[in-house]
Amino acid sequence: MARYIAQRLLAVIPIFLFATLLSFGMIRLSPVDPAEVYLTVAHIHPTEEVLAEVRKEFGLDQPLLVQYAGSILKMCRLDFGISYITKTPVWDEVKLRMPATLQLAFSSILVAIIVSVPLGFFSAIYKNGIIDQLSRGIAFLGASIPQFWMGYLLIFFFALKLDLLPVQGRGSWENLVLPSVTLAMGLIAIYTRLLRANVLEQLHEPYVIFARTRGLRERLIMSKHVLRIAISPMITGLGMNIGRLLAGTIIVEEVFSWPGFGRYFVESIFNRDLPVIQCYVFLVACIFIVSNLLVDLLQMLLDPRITRGGNAKS
Repeated sequence: MARYIAQRLLAVIPIFLFATLLSFGMIRLSPVDPAEVYLTVAHIHPTEEVLAEVRKEFGLDQPLLVQYAGSILKMCRLDFGISYITKTPVWDEVKLRMPATLQLAFSSILVAIIVSVPLGFFSAIYKNGIIDQLSRGIAFLGASIPQFWMGYLLIFFFALKLDLLPVQGRGSWENLVLPSVTLAMGLIAIYTRLLRANVLEQLHEPYVIFARTRGLRERLIMSKHVLRIAISPMITGLGMNIGRLLAGTIIVEEVFSWPGFGRYFVESIFNRDLPVIQCYVFLVACIFIVSNLLVDLLQMLLDPRITRGGNAKS
């Protein structure tokens, strides 16, 4: 296990370098001059002398390779520069806003698991029954309706018509319900149908027939064997979507005025706050890398047939 973890950590290094190169290249290859943007936001007339002074202050007058190496060293120290708008370190803004984004993301994951696991499992057990028809309808709605439109529909029914839940802001658990459900609907649509298909596939495997002939209880077969194996691809897919989920909070945070990092990123795009944009791209890439690594380790614990080399034992 330790050797496998070490190998995966070493494999992360080139991915990390590619992520930093991507974020660095997008900023430097942009036709927008960062020094000019900084002066424009600060309401300072960008003369050639002032531009040269700002470029020297930010290190933009150095060769690109030197700038890239310095950017990597700063990122390793979690130094993403100073925001053009707030005039404060970007990392301080991230620490202030990221908890709200993480709260929204993980609450939506919890909602997706609570709904999709029993719904997908029982829709396979009672195939073509009422539960299966209900899961198909939920999956169709979650897959076909965009997040922003789903958010507006939930606001219309539960906030405006029924007056049950608040519309915007972050406060009590009631403020978390609508944005979490909005963000979770896409995951519920995917994982309900995925788990259903996996359970149906496992029900025709020889080990299920053998367990039944031995007289094992049906509940034990389903919970200990079928569900444990069928849920494994779902966990893998969930880990691959954690980064996508955090990036997807941008839309939901805008709809519900949720004070998270995604909303701050959208504001930075409109204000051309380049240090914040570079920080966001880098952090999302890191989240993708770490989440995939953690899911791989969890996959090894759930399925003992997976070895460190990735081959199945006979």
